[in-house]
Amino acid sequence: MTKTKNGSSQGMVPEARAAMDRFKMEAAAEVGVDLKKGYNGDLTSRQAGSIGGQMVKKMIESYEQKLADQG
Repeated sequence: MTKTKNGSSQGMVPEARAAMDRFKMEAAAEVGVDLKKGYNGDLTSRQAGSIGGQMVKKMIESYEQKLADQG
């Protein structure tokens, strides 16, 4: 997402937004967090962090696999 000078966010490509939402839901399920579509302000910091951490872990694994496949 791109930030403007005043710090507001510009929209993401709709296909990318949908893919990111699916990825987030998958990561939440893997760590046992009940994530709903829409507002999730009732999540604890620990729950939100575990979802983000799982997403990063999966991205790193994917990147490492691509490197291994090239070499």
